Amino acid sequence: MTHPDPAASPATSTTAPAPASPAPASGFGDASSMWDARFAQPGLLFGATANAFLLREAQRMAPRSRVLSVADGEGRNSIWLAEQGHAVTAFDLSPVAVTKARAWAAERGQSLDFRVAGVDDWAWTPHAYDAVAAIFVQFADPAMRARLFAGMWQTLKPGGILLLQGYTPKQLDYRTGGPGKLEHLYTTPMLRELLPQADWLLLREHEDTLHEGPGHAGISALIDAVARKPA
Repeated sequence: MTHPDPAASPATSTTAPAPASPAPASGFGDASSMWDARFAQPGLLFGATANAFLLREAQRMAPRSRVLSVADGEGRNSIWLAEQGHAVTAFDLSPVAVTKARAWAAERGQSLDFRVAGVDDWAWTPHAYDAVAAIFVQFADPAMRARLFAGMWQTLKPGGILLLQGYTPKQLDYRTGGPGKLEHLYTTPMLRELLPQADWLLLREHEDTLHEGPGHAGISALIDAVARKPA
């Protein structure tokens, strides 16, 4: 089922092609059921605190930005962004996660636009958002990843920023989170190739210890990226 983005615009992208519409794929068997089962466990899979990279880098956003949070899970990042005064839309493949996120947002007195959707369901309306946050969105195999990045770039307004954190191949040595599949992990050359027109405000590989619930816990091999879309 398709869940169109309400921010429809007659504009067309001149900087990235619209993602194709192949049959959904992720590199995992039944991704929706898998994530539903993980998010159905008691507590919060990735903790109650927003991602540390996002906490540091969100200061780059203009006040009251319109923000899209991709594969948002139980809402830890999107709810925090809303608490900073941004207008936030968030989507996730898992209905279980979105139900938890909506309830948690209500408890914290925040109004967000939560949707159930996957990468190939989302409309990626051109020039709709001032910022896109993609934190550990690494369920995508190379083909889906290309569609994901094309969509995120397309939906950014000129001058908008993409904030992204993910795992690098060295994470396979640590196994403290992530998909456990080499083809799903990020490298600096890969990101440069996926977004050749980006103005890179930050792009670095490093190691750090994560404390993000049971899903991300321990020393981790990370890549931090902030890309600005040329105005």
